[in-house]
Amino acid sequence: MNAVALGGGHGLHATLTALRRVTTAVTAIVTVADDGGSSGRLRRELGLLPPGDLRQAFSALAAQDGGTLWAEVFQHRFGGDGALAGHAVGNLLLAGLFEVLGDPVAALDEVRGLIGVTGRVLPMSAEPLDIHAEVSGLDAEDDAAIRRIRGQVAVATTPGQVKRISLHNARRPGEPPKACAQAVDAVLDADVVFLGPGSWFTSVLPHLLVPELHDALVRTKATKVVILNLIPQPGETAGFSPEQHLDVLFQHAPELRVDAVIADRDSVPTPARLRRAAEALGARALLSDVADLAVVGRHDPDALAACVREALGLNSMEGQ
Repeated sequence: MNAVALGGGHGLHATLTALRRVTTAVTAIVTVADDGGSSGRLRRELGLLPPGDLRQAFSALAAQDGGTLWAEVFQHRFGGDGALAGHAVGNLLLAGLFEVLGDPVAALDEVRGLIGVTGRVLPMSAEPLDIHAEVSGLDAEDDAAIRRIRGQVAVATTPGQVKRISLHNARRPGEPPKACAQAVDAVLDADVVFLGPGSWFTSVLPHLLVPELHDALVRTKATKVVILNLIPQPGETAGFSPEQHLDVLFQHAPELRVDAVIADRDSVPTPARLRRAAEALGARALLSDVADLAVVGRHDPDALAACVREALGLNSMEGQ
């Protein structure tokens, strides 16, 4: 079963960790709009794709494959207060491969062999992108006034309410974002595609705003599954109900239809509302206990994998 997961950061890490319990044929398609931390520094200084979310995807795949010394080194982050402070080794290695090979997809495929993973990691675009957002609640005199802010960090940490985002080509302003061709092919060839969990406006929705990737997600014959967050994210989705996450997804991609929505049972105060919101996208809602009881806001990979099997009808097939 060819599974494709779209997202970034810790949310994508959670999906990949669960998926590798279901299939070894996993492709991660990763957002490339990060402008903070080590990734932001490398992006600004070298003009390259931000490597951090790509590195995190490899970490999830490597952990499931048993990991190697290189996989451990890949995640190591330098301390101290010098020029390397805060940089992860994997970020620097990816940046070097991007420059030497001149092709981010070829560079990412090289890393697969280096750290010994069977899954594949692809960027959603071969060029760095910028997120712009329309936000309310930032004007002290007019709470409904809309302000426009720019950048992944600014959007993720805004004290206002994000209403809508748009995605822009960082190198060629005015031109639409261009999808990574291999990412488009992966979506079209997939048996199942996953969106979420993760930072809704900065990790999940951006994939829907790359025209070629959006079209592939609409056209693919793959089963499409949305995994909802366990808790609202301060800044981006503070105060959002589970069904509001689906409403926002529909607003950004009205043509998209999905087959299943996975949510944690205890995170859904009004199940009937979520079921109606899921039905509006063509999906059925699956409520299950998928939260990690030991870590707030984190999915339990085994429980999530079991729910994924249920969403795909694999449990009944295993019993035949």
